Amino acid sequence: MSNEFTSRLSKPQAIAVLICLPLHIIILPALLYPLVLRGLIGGVTANLLVYALGAVYMLLLLRRFFRRDFDALCDHPLRVLLLVVGAYWASRFGEVLVALLLEAMSVSGSNENNEAVIQMAKDRIGPTAAMAVILAPIVEESMFRAGIFGLIRRKSRFLAYTASALGFALYHVWESALYDPRQLIFILQYLPSSLALAYVYEQSDSIWGCIFLHMLVNGVSILAVMSL
Repeated sequence: MSNEFTSRLSKPQAIAVLICLPLHIIILPALLYPLVLRGLIGGVTANLLVYALGAVYMLLLLRRFFRRDFDALCDHPLRVLLLVVGAYWASRFGEVLVALLLEAMSVSGSNENNEAVIQMAKDRIGPTAAMAVILAPIVEESMFRAGIFGLIRRKSRFLAYTASALGFALYHVWESALYDPRQLIFILQYLPSSLALAYVYEQSDSIWGCIFLHMLVNGVSILAVMSL
């Protein structure tokens, strides 16, 4: 496999991803929120709709990108598999270190985003699993790895890792942090997996590598919730 990183969005594809960021993160949730408040749809359904629409959007507008990167994946499937497995355990080790750091800092409270996902899984495991294991990896990897990482890496590898990791982490805590700024500390919990996802994307030279890693991480987490 060449050391050159060639998995890049075209200019129209990059514009599509940048448009999706505010649509997915702010606009669409804001449009559905009144329906949740009125009891017309549940919270799980609202989240599922946001991710389902996001996944359809990405698969349609980036279909050539996904196809090209799938061909790259098929060229070296064993290497990508080893990358995914190795990165998974590296991210788990990083999460243990972060947990020890938070304990040493005497951080009180819990990650409200994690608590919300756990509650959704307990309420409706099927839709939550579909959202977390299938839809979220497609949408989030398109935004944070193909979009932010891929675009910035053309200029700076260090900034690409930094921006995609911080953006991915902030994405998971910003809503709860609006009401409780102390939730920002839990950005640390997402950094190991975000860095691992970017590394797999870069080394596999295929967006599918980090999508499969993301599916694995979320799938194991869902199984853990089901075992409670």
